[in-house]
Amino acid sequence: MAVVLLPIWLAACGGGERGISFTDDQGVADQPFPKNYRTDLLAFLRTYLNNPVGVRDAMMAEPVQRTVGGRLRYVSCVRYTPKDSDGRYTAPQERAVAYVDARLDRVVENAAEACAGATYVAFPEMEKMVR
Repeated sequence: MAVVLLPIWLAACGGGERGISFTDDQGVADQPFPKNYRTDLLAFLRTYLNNPVGVRDAMMAEPVQRTVGGRLRYVSCVRYTPKDSDGRYTAPQERAVAYVDARLDRVVENAAEACAGATYVAFPEMEKMVR
């Protein structure tokens, strides 16, 4: 019986077309501005990056409202050049970060559309990250 129910339960956890996010909002269009976006993003990046030490060329765009997945969200964009687990620099990265209810919700790896026209400024705190 467990063999039959396990795939059904796992499919339900996947969230279907909605995907997986850290929060489950009610689709409210009037989202609050994420006041702690820099601090929240740095905390997340310490675990997201294989090697958070020595990131260079870090830049960030202030959150602006964009439509993500059919819903209005605050989205911030970040560009950086990380190191791999062997300490070698990899290709520059660009990520979009979506916020729901002023909290970091998800990181979008294919950020070209979400970050089109973003105005970047230096993000020195990211270059100073430690493990």
